[in-house]
Amino acid sequence: MSIDMEQFHGVFFDESQEHLDSMEQQLMALDLISPDAEQLNSIFRAAHSIKGGSGIFGFDALTGLTHIMENLLDKARQGTTELNEAIVNVLLETVDLLKTTLETYRNKKEVDQQSIDKGIECLESVLNDENTSRSDTQDMDDEGFGFFESETTTKLSTDDSVDIEGFGFFDELQPASQKPDESFGFFDELKPISQESNDSFGFFETPTIKTNENDNRTDLKPNVQASSLEKKQITNTSEQTKKTVESTSIRVDIGKIDSLVNLVGELVITQSMLTMIGSEVTGEVEDKLHTALAELQRNTREIQESVMSMRMLPMSVTFNRFPRVVRDLSSKLGKKVDLVMEGGTTEIDKGMIEKLVDPLTHLVRNSIDHGIETIDERLALGKSERGTVILRAEQRGGSIEISITDDGAGLNRERILAKATENGIEHDPDMPDNQVWALIFEAGFSTAAEVTDVSGRGVGMDVVRRNIETIGGRIEIESTLGKGSSFHIHLPLTLAIVDGMCVSVGDQIFVVPLMSIIESIQPSKEQIKDISNDNLLWIREQYWPLIHLHKTMQIDNAILEPDKAIVVLIESSKKRFALLVDSLVGQQQVVIKSLEKHYKRVPGVAGATIMGDGGVAMILDVESLASLVKPASKESIQHD
Repeated sequence: MSIDMEQFHGVFFDESQEHLDSMEQQLMALDLISPDAEQLNSIFRAAHSIKGGSGIFGFDALTGLTHIMENLLDKARQGTTELNEAIVNVLLETVDLLKTTLETYRNKKEVDQQSIDKGIECLESVLNDENTSRSDTQDMDDEGFGFFESETTTKLSTDDSVDIEGFGFFDELQPASQKPDESFGFFDELKPISQESNDSFGFFETPTIKTNENDNRTDLKPNVQASSLEKKQITNTSEQTKKTVESTSIRVDIGKIDSLVNLVGELVITQSMLTMIGSEVTGEVEDKLHTALAELQRNTREIQESVMSMRMLPMSVTFNRFPRVVRDLSSKLGKKVDLVMEGGTTEIDKGMIEKLVDPLTHLVRNSIDHGIETIDERLALGKSERGTVILRAEQRGGSIEISITDDGAGLNRERILAKATENGIEHDPDMPDNQVWALIFEAGFSTAAEVTDVSGRGVGMDVVRRNIETIGGRIEIESTLGKGSSFHIHLPLTLAIVDGMCVSVGDQIFVVPLMSIIESIQPSKEQIKDISNDNLLWIREQYWPLIHLHKTMQIDNAILEPDKAIVVLIESSKKRFALLVDSLVGQQQVVIKSLEKHYKRVPGVAGATIMGDGGVAMILDVESLASLVKPASKESIQHD
């Protein structure tokens, strides 16, 4: 009976990507003075697993490259080859080539054999030089270890050929070759039996290995035999582990989860329709119907939360690639940069994570290239020679905030305004800093003195903003000259369903995200103050800026007198304000539909939803509305 091996390709690609990601992280974490034996064993096993799977599927380029890489790693494990930074660089570049080759096989394209041959040649040059010193290896690195930089095949986001811009000065975003996936250990059970086991790999079984307790290393030499009892015990343990993994996890195509999310969204709309119909029922069945509808609402919510949790991934899936980005670029630029990552456990929708990879990569590279000063410049300014870039993710109410902060030079207001004038961009010279910083998002805006291989081409930040806006987010900048800059990306927690309060303005219904609401009141005339043609609400012993929703959304037949309307107190990530509406309609779950996809982007609106009566309601973007708030001067505010 013949077996169609192509049915296993997807699993192999996903598992190999995980192995490569793990190899990259562990190679960067190696202590070159005293390498950890278990780390080296883990890197070796990852390479061996890829070699085994690729050999079975006939992916010869992967097999040949990982075979030589495996031999070099085995010498490092045995201590016959001394690791240094240059050799680690070669191994990292090999990982890059393996990732590119893996994507080539995944997309069923022709492999660049010349790149594979160069990769094997570089590995063999290290492997065959038993007496290589650190200085010799460094010379070799200068002469040819950077061979991957010349390849035309698309690399990961760390590819130096990807142009970036200093605060808006880099080239078009390149598609990331890494795609985070909720993979489970299909190939993790592949364990090497011997160093020379190139022809038979336990692909569909769980082969056993023997651990040498004396030197704490996994011995893979063919002449080492385990006793029959030891073999039985190890095999039983492996089988038990395998059964446990199989019983607690399952690999599901993301398309099936997306379909399930859409079906749950339709279920929420149907439940809303039934609730509306149920409100009109009277008589004996009224109580029974309301009880059943309440139970349906509870079950629908639980299903929705369970389904949405399947799409949520920790930000560490994206963050873990940036140590390599910082390491490579800072080394290339001759700078010393520390990367601090915070909030990696913060969960976000998988669809948004994939779309965040390129914008975050450009912003991080931008901070290193144009934010962090050179070592001499930092020392002259009294700063530490090591710059710091902080990558942080945190949940704030119903949204996620991702920030990239550096302690570098900061934005230069005068230079930006001068460039805006040169480019013919309309602006007010006296406008506040946050509006000046926003100018760098204009297409082609660049203040770079010269074009290099990493900056100065005048495109990029506009693409960053556009990509973020396509997933319902927005980006803000804070900067202080000489102290550094922060880029803040605000994103909705999920792209599917939110709890909201429905409010009416004229004959229109709007939805306010429930997590942004503090309370709602009907104000008295004494609580409303008119200052500089703006309304303020006095409550909680302070003034709140008052936004008239009918003015913002250009609705005519709304209640104009604030004391006859309802005020909803809103808290965004940075501001508090009051929102004036006609009345409260009720609380319910709503399914977010993209407005840009079907119409166009509307300021102050995050999306649309279908109500129980079939009508369409706008979902408000409180962060965008908060940007409309004008701070009142302290001198003009005096409470009677």
